[in-house]
Amino acid sequence: MMERFTISLDSELAKEFDALIAERGYGNRSEAVRDLIRGRLEQWRQARDETPYCVANLSYVYNHHERDLAERLTALQHDHHDLTVATMHAHLDHEHCFEAAFLRGPTAAVRRFAEALIAERGVRHGQLNLVAVEVGQQHAHGYKPRSHGGSQHVHLKPTR
Repeated sequence: MMERFTISLDSELAKEFDALIAERGYGNRSEAVRDLIRGRLEQWRQARDETPYCVANLSYVYNHHERDLAERLTALQHDHHDLTVATMHAHLDHEHCFEAAFLRGPTAAVRRFAEALIAERGVRHGQLNLVAVEVGQQHAHGYKPRSHGGSQHVHLKPTR
């Protein structure tokens, strides 16, 4: 069910907002306003520690010639294998690498891990993007029970 509300904008603000809408490809003002509200609500929930579980992307750039840095980063990810879902690695030039780590888990633990990784000597431009999720029930798909190789997993649903 949708609720309607009306807002008033001065003409200059409306003009700028319409330019943003066009540049980002929104179909209409309502879609753009919904995205803005979702983003601010997410920030508000995170600031109030109301996001107990999350999925996240941690991206960072580092110099792979920095002494033992690649090994330290890998060890840190192994130490937090319960949070690290996957990583992607790209070479930027002869010295620098870009990595993106996909994370999920308790929000506080994900933040601590991200802060520790970004704080490693030689890591540059670290950024964490969190999305709060609700944890659903755990169950298996397929015909095999877990004891015979069936896969158990939890469904994660983004919060509204």
